[in-house]
Amino acid sequence: MKTDWAYENLEVYVWEGKYEIADRVARFLSPLGVEVIRAGALEAVPPGPRAKPCVAVISVSVIGAARFTALDWEAAHGMPVIWVAAPGREHDPGRFPPEYAHILADDFTGADLRNQIGKLLPQLIAAEDPGGRVADLVAGSQAMQQLLSQVDTFADFGSNVLLYGETGAGKERIARLFHDRNSTYGKGPFIAVNCGAIPDGLFESQFFGHAKGAFTGAAFAHRGYFEQATGGTLFLDEIGDLPLFQQVKLLRVLEENALTRLGSTMSVKLDFRLVAATNKDLRDAVRQGKFRADLYFRLAVIEMRIPSLEERGAADKVALLISFLRHMLGPSGFDALPHMPDWLKGAVGTAYFAGNVRELRNLAERVGITVQQTGHWDEERIRPLFRALHPGAFESNDRNADWRSDAEERRRILAALDANGWRRQDTAASLGISRKVLWEKMRKYQIADSEAEPA
Repeated sequence: MKTDWAYENLEVYVWEGKYEIADRVARFLSPLGVEVIRAGALEAVPPGPRAKPCVAVISVSVIGAARFTALDWEAAHGMPVIWVAAPGREHDPGRFPPEYAHILADDFTGADLRNQIGKLLPQLIAAEDPGGRVADLVAGSQAMQQLLSQVDTFADFGSNVLLYGETGAGKERIARLFHDRNSTYGKGPFIAVNCGAIPDGLFESQFFGHAKGAFTGAAFAHRGYFEQATGGTLFLDEIGDLPLFQQVKLLRVLEENALTRLGSTMSVKLDFRLVAATNKDLRDAVRQGKFRADLYFRLAVIEMRIPSLEERGAADKVALLISFLRHMLGPSGFDALPHMPDWLKGAVGTAYFAGNVRELRNLAERVGITVQQTGHWDEERIRPLFRALHPGAFESNDRNADWRSDAEERRRILAALDANGWRRQDTAASLGISRKVLWEKMRKYQIADSEAEPA
């Protein structure tokens, strides 16, 4: 994968305070083509979007005088912050709340600095081409065209959206599409949160924020996710994993459009667009008492389902592979290769990706590395890469030919249903297809429960 592009186009602003780090940063990064700028004052960089990807390296010794938080700085100046602190302090959660995620000890090495910048690469890529997320969206299939038509219909309204989709199907991508195409909230931040990754004891602090001194170690005031999203979009992924006691707190915020930070008595008004996503059936979760009905109806003003990669079809799979490879190798590197062979297109088109787009991206990276090493589409090396997919994802041509027979496919599905006690989810997994695709095939071949063999 090409890795030097970010360094060649990167600008690094350094506020060194008492640590005298600017010369060291320049010594480590200038040979890589980075422009290192020593800033005498924090006001040296005017607010606004950046023409090039930028990073700020700031000594913690300037925090007191600056009176800003990392999130405020990033939102105003369009660049993330790498903080430099005395050794040992970089792991102090009281001194560095979650918004100060990138910390260097003041005796950092060149490798330490490059490692921190490497963690920021996805963010820097998005800053360099903020429209790229939408422009290269592959949507050739009818299922995706219908989805995008729905997005166009509802994007410019502020109503809450609930997205359904299998793991890796691209729920966050569609959430970003809602954000980018909204004339009001699209101008603000996009804050993405995985609800399944929030520790129970940190829910209030991370979502509501806290005042300085709210608890032992709270050396700074902290804006929670709700406040961070004000003026923009809050994307709550895996909303179905949110425990009931946390669902109550989320519902109250959505009803009141306001919150109070931990340790504070001041109410803060909120204004953001909420997009939630899940791979679970929330209606079923409501029936089972695992999800609050009032919260479900608050979220599901607009409900949309993201099609799986299997439903999108072979053409979208191939188009996605080409898109990933072009991004990975660069347009010139990809175009210098011979035309992609039909055997590879066929292999990708007929493969089943349990992890959907995310798994296809992983495969594309493995194929890209192989192509870079060999300089061509080496069939002998690339074919084995498919064996790492879900069992049955890559079959021989003879077996694919068998499956093209409707009668044979119907027989296989019946055999799989019998073997799995007619449990749809288990049957779909054994066949290497999604549950929805199984239902569609059962409908196509008119397979009814009455055909089940007696126990």
